[in-house]
Amino acid sequence: MNKRKIAVIGGGAAGMLAAGYAAYLGADVTLFERNTLLGKKLGITGKGRCNVTNNCTPEEFIKNVTANGKFLYSAINRFTPEDTMEFFESLGVPLKTERGNRVYPESDHAVDIVLALKNYCLKNGVHILTERVTDFIKKADEEGALDGVVTEKRKHTGFDAVILCTGGLSYPVTGSTGDGYRLAESVGHTIKTPTPSLVGLTSDDEICSATMGLSLKNIAIAVTDTKKKNKVIYKDFGEMLFCHFGISGPVILSASAHLRPMEKDRYTVAIDLKPALDAQTLDRRLLSDFDKFKNRNFANAFDELLPSKLREPFIKLCGIAPDKKINAITAEERKRIGTLLKNLPVTVTGFRPITEAIVTSGGISIKEIEPHTMGSKLCPNLYFAGEVMDLDAYTGGFNLQIAFATAHAAAEAAVWQ
Repeated sequence: MNKRKIAVIGGGAAGMLAAGYAAYLGADVTLFERNTLLGKKLGITGKGRCNVTNNCTPEEFIKNVTANGKFLYSAINRFTPEDTMEFFESLGVPLKTERGNRVYPESDHAVDIVLALKNYCLKNGVHILTERVTDFIKKADEEGALDGVVTEKRKHTGFDAVILCTGGLSYPVTGSTGDGYRLAESVGHTIKTPTPSLVGLTSDDEICSATMGLSLKNIAIAVTDTKKKNKVIYKDFGEMLFCHFGISGPVILSASAHLRPMEKDRYTVAIDLKPALDAQTLDRRLLSDFDKFKNRNFANAFDELLPSKLREPFIKLCGIAPDKKINAITAEERKRIGTLLKNLPVTVTGFRPITEAIVTSGGISIKEIEPHTMGSKLCPNLYFAGEVMDLDAYTGGFNLQIAFATAHAAAEAAVWQ
């Protein structure tokens, strides 16, 4: 019996797992990667530590997928986060679980994950070609099934299946330049407009530039939508960062996944600087501090409440004269201060460029993909895995788990169908 010949396009997280697993199942696999190195983007994820998955149940996982989570039900139940962890540990990469069930290699080195996947491919006999795929080759039959690929160097034919794993448009320096969208479109697939997700948010508010570089820990945020009567559409607790362009950091990146469609000044991020204190407790704290510093100027009232970099812009937002004596602050003014401490607003003007996004939202329409196999409904012998599809999730290892679960499903289907 002849081996199934499979082409995998893209040597990232999804591509390497798909290629290695298909070869493990007995296929003759060729992996095409446009870069000279495999896993270039994977090697910089998680600030170089690689948040490889999230140690949660499939049900919890799907709740953290922000676009088309139900589509992943079959794939994630067949290759769960637990399976991902067992897989990498079987390859000799010890893992650890941190806050938020985030899973990292014990070494804190993303390169260990990259090398494990590369060695998995090599061990199972995957042929690795550093060639950029520019087109598909179809068989001369009525079905229009794929037979091979064209690269910038030559044609490769005789394949029984092609798995497309080229990623999205985020971090184009790593090779994610939209090649997969163009290839999918060439055989009739619809591309939902790619937009940035898990990305910093821009703002014209003066407080952002004034506090540039300030990191806030243990804060809470609530995002409101003016087009929904200021309804709160997202809440989170954790860390954030003020930047020259606006705001970023873990809670902001996760919030960005909910700001769709993005429209200038539509969304406001309200920062609770003291989430451990309710309004009444905070007011008692203010009274205590104001009594302690009653002879000081208002400008010096927050030495124990706020980071130094935030004090001046916060005082400006209060609308109280900096040289006003603390013992002259009225109850109404104190209430205004407390409200700002619990609800410091930042008006969002847009996303940072997609080139800075952790993942791409949008991509190949999942309506045209069979969820059990990741197979194209339009083009026989074509399968998809990873970020090239219209699938994305929060930070915390969920997006890499999407890559691994869909790659596992696509490889099985490409070998056995």
